[in-house]
Amino acid sequence: MYMSELILDYIEHLEVEGGRSAKTAENYKLYLERFIEFTDNIIVDKITSEIVRKYRLWLNRYKNNNDDELATITQSYHLIALRGFLGYLSKRDINSLPPDKIELPKVTRKQVTFLHYDEVERLLEQINTDEEPGLRDRAIVELLFSSGLRVSELVNLNRDHINIIRREFMVRGKGQKDRPVFISEGASSHVENYLQSRSDNLSPLFISYSRNNIPTMSGDYRRLTSRSIQRIINKYTRLAGITKHVSPHTMRHSFATDLLMNGADIRSVQVMLGHSNISTTQIYTHVTDEHLREVYEKFHSDT
Repeated sequence: MYMSELILDYIEHLEVEGGRSAKTAENYKLYLERFIEFTDNIIVDKITSEIVRKYRLWLNRYKNNNDDELATITQSYHLIALRGFLGYLSKRDINSLPPDKIELPKVTRKQVTFLHYDEVERLLEQINTDEEPGLRDRAIVELLFSSGLRVSELVNLNRDHINIIRREFMVRGKGQKDRPVFISEGASSHVENYLQSRSDNLSPLFISYSRNNIPTMSGDYRRLTSRSIQRIINKYTRLAGITKHVSPHTMRHSFATDLLMNGADIRSVQVMLGHSNISTTQIYTHVTDEHLREVYEKFHSDT
């Protein structure tokens, strides 16, 4: 069978049985279509280690319409998608290259950027809460730092999702996995202040105040987007005079780092972040290494 005949089945399998998001499935489809482009829609039982080796070289030299090369991590994603596809073929007893024949390139993770607590305070001080948009922005930043939510999870929250009295709720993250989310008293208070200021009955927890919104029957037309959250964070970072690149994900990094620096164990942080693999959480441990000397001096005395 030609590869193109099997991709759709695999993508549907990823979403339905693998629990992957539509966005992940879409990315996998793009990566596999690149392999089809390279092999001219190869018959799957003709895929060999040599073809994969040449494909890796092709990816390394690949340039898009803007003459940009593929980052090493992106090349790795292409090979992960191909390995997943071959694993799927193996489960269906369709003859092809065994997935374990594909070795992934070693990728050096970028340095994690995070804000220290005093930097978060400086950022918060820039938010004018005299009006409703400011109350919203304060609630957003407080919630991001307090909960470790992904920006995609934040924008999908509705009013009835969050319990500001118990200060905990469930959120559905990557891979359609549910996890508990806890928020501080301060964050809860700011979310409550924001909601009390609103006179609308729209479902989204955070809404846009742009005049360009076009009403729709769904009532979802004013829900903030991830890009909008990025602009909000950029605005207050700039006003606070913080020169490092700060994104909504930086607030998630800050949440995790703050927990570890204050003594939380890494497995608890893994659960709170919704990481399926603890190796993902371990990117934060080198950030907290500077904290180790304090621990040593405090708990290890000379004998």
